[in-house]
Amino acid sequence: MRIGLFTDTYPPYINGVSTSVFMLKKALEKKGHQVYVVTVNDNSLKYQFEENKKVIRIPGLPTGIYDYRFSRIYPVKIVKMIKKWKLDVIHSHTEFGIGIFARLIAKQFNIPLVHTYHTMYEDYIHYITKGYFNRSSKKIVEYLTLFYCDKTAKELIVPTEKTYQLFKNKYHVDKNIHIVPTGIEVERFYKENIDFNKVDELRKKYKLASSDFVLLFVGRLAKEKNVEFLIDVHRDLMRKYKNMKLIIVGDGPGRDEYEQLARKYKTIDHVIFTGKVPWEDVPNFYQLADLFVTASTSETQGLTVVEAMAAGVVPVCVDDSAFRTVVVESLNGMMFKNKKECKNAIDRMYKKTEEKYQIAKQARITAEHCSSKHYAENVLDVYHIAINRKDDKYGWISVIVDKIRRS
Repeated sequence: MRIGLFTDTYPPYINGVSTSVFMLKKALEKKGHQVYVVTVNDNSLKYQFEENKKVIRIPGLPTGIYDYRFSRIYPVKIVKMIKKWKLDVIHSHTEFGIGIFARLIAKQFNIPLVHTYHTMYEDYIHYITKGYFNRSSKKIVEYLTLFYCDKTAKELIVPTEKTYQLFKNKYHVDKNIHIVPTGIEVERFYKENIDFNKVDELRKKYKLASSDFVLLFVGRLAKEKNVEFLIDVHRDLMRKYKNMKLIIVGDGPGRDEYEQLARKYKTIDHVIFTGKVPWEDVPNFYQLADLFVTASTSETQGLTVVEAMAAGVVPVCVDDSAFRTVVVESLNGMMFKNKKECKNAIDRMYKKTEEKYQIAKQARITAEHCSSKHYAENVLDVYHIAINRKDDKYGWISVIVDKIRRS
């Protein structure tokens, strides 16, 4: 199959969506498919071609949201190049920018379009509105999302039940919605694949003692991630456990605010802000941790939780539907509804070493079911539905027959 992945973000820029698309590309190629990528050029206003012209980077303009860029105009030269790819299916990973281009190409060349909804945009409106017109802006985002997902894409993929309910109960989308949890390259995070010499270097760099009990957060430092909650919890626990450290991996607009908060609490010597770290080094940071903690309710899925589980680290998560798909209380992780419950969960894991070990062991087992291989297989099923269905709403029957033949 010849597959086109259209995305506004792609490595070397690292976030959840870019990692997901990159991982999907590799997994599909391992299965023998031809995969092409259309994305934004983050570093230049020139068109860039990579991997024997299988990756096209289109110049982009800053959006004001982190380092995201929207693509500009699409020249005839690029359109002709994509036409030569003879794509069987287009899979878009953004509603705007490159997503609009995907929609135009799909219509022009009559190519089935599958769309994955990755981002809860309503949680990010404040970066553009700066607190003004939030309500009307959310309605605009809802309208644009519906216009793209409902009128263009033949099949819609969402990563969790949480996102599914958004489309069914709030947006009232009447079309096929496939829940396909995004997979990750879990093998990257397995302990047996880690270079512990590099982990030891990190311990020395951040002056971590063998007796330290380490809490870890990985992600953007921004309002919607609720990092101040973690700093508050850490402050309270430090009154009881002087050896408790909080490592915050990542960068973002909230970093200065969070560092000032740690200084205000006089815990700055026990809160480590690493800033942005290279993609290939991220697995090493999980091996520094006793627990992975997150209080973010803005996730569509929360891939860092799966990364922690693959690394054999117990996740302690806010009780949100994005995490309930993988975390089962006291089996492979811990969940909380408020600060008291969060502190109690961390306190329990601090005291009960054997229980922490057993939960971490089960977390690793759970993560094995979130591999890129399983993700690619599920996405391929949706591709087949889109291709076979066309204007026939019962095209999914062809997919079942095809799966029976393959088995």
